[in-house]
Amino acid sequence: MAEKDPRIGRTTQPVTMRVEFGKIREFAAAIKDDNPIYFDEDYARREAGGVMPPPTFTMTQAFWDSHSNRIELGMDLRRVLHGGQEFEYVQPVHAGDTLTARSSITDVFKKPGKRGGEMTFAVLETQFSNQRGEIVLYSRSTIIETAKPVEKKD
Repeated sequence: MAEKDPRIGRTTQPVTMRVEFGKIREFAAAIKDDNPIYFDEDYARREAGGVMPPPTFTMTQAFWDSHSNRIELGMDLRRVLHGGQEFEYVQPVHAGDTLTARSSITDVFKKPGKRGGEMTFAVLETQFSNQRGEIVLYSRSTIIETAKPVEKKD
């Protein structure tokens, strides 16, 4: 049986971000989503209890981070790929909420690759809690490191 990778369990310090109505509008405009739930306060209040951010809005957490609060993956960034991103909302998030996020490495595993050799996968999970301490969402990303630079196909 293989030993558990020592990176599993590494965790960041908490990062707090405010979910601001103006930033929700800017984000929705930037992704070209004209859903009134992001722009129209009266509509959003009737339909959803308030203005809500687009599902990927919490990626802006990086702007609230000091950039010194990153998890050391121990990977060569020249061979790193973004393997995927998912969001699991367990409660609504609204403009005016204050979210606290904490990230951790939940899994590290290897798979054979073709052009880049063996691949190492790291799964990072960020848990977001609101100002009441309630968990509102989980964001998971998969980072892939190839063992060597990807060889070009002829």
